[in-house]
Amino acid sequence: MADRRTVWLFDLDNTLHNAGASAFRYFDGAMNRYIEEQLQVSPDEADRLRADYWHRYGSTLLGLIRHHGVRPSHFVRHTHAFPGLERELVGHPHDLAALRRLTGRKIVLTNAGRDYALRVLKALRLDGLFDEVIGIEQMRLFGQIRPKPDARMFKALAARLGVHPSRCVLVEDTLLHQRSARSVGMRTVWMQRWVKHHAHGPEVGVYLHRRPPYVCARIKTLQQLRRLP
Repeated sequence: MADRRTVWLFDLDNTLHNAGASAFRYFDGAMNRYIEEQLQVSPDEADRLRADYWHRYGSTLLGLIRHHGVRPSHFVRHTHAFPGLERELVGHPHDLAALRRLTGRKIVLTNAGRDYALRVLKALRLDGLFDEVIGIEQMRLFGQIRPKPDARMFKALAARLGVHPSRCVLVEDTLLHQRSARSVGMRTVWMQRWVKHHAHGPEVGVYLHRRPPYVCARIKTLQQLRRLP
């Protein structure tokens, strides 16, 4: 599957690290508090809106932008702080070596904020291994945020990188994103290492032993990427 022309698009949370043991424990609460304060709603209503927008749009932020005019930079700044996060991050000891050996361009593509992503990568000693880090703020089309799973964003990204979508491989824990990427011709790899015990959002309750037709391969370690057909 891989050669020097391959462009690897890596998700961050629950793909490059165990977000269920760290960030995911804070994200929901931080977003709920933000929604309460900005929209002046009750805690229950804030929780309902956060979950509703996640399921409807694949991103709570996208719902807040569309329905409430929230500014992405303001949202990210107030929901991604997480004091002491570095002490709780859990990666895998062999990932650093696996990523170094992997041929092709390597890009982080995350629906979290870019500064948060850079912070996580540095703490995991994965910074410097990627050609680019793309956060939700950078996923824009015609001036509007278009995060994963927007198929138009995937197509535009491939065009910007100067490659056909078939040269791109999305490594993700979230099936909704993989289905969209596959629809535009990208190859898809389902990272399952942390999904079973630390699923979040749409992946809660997903049956891991099946492989949907839009998933090209399933893996549990990044080392397996070099052996994919």
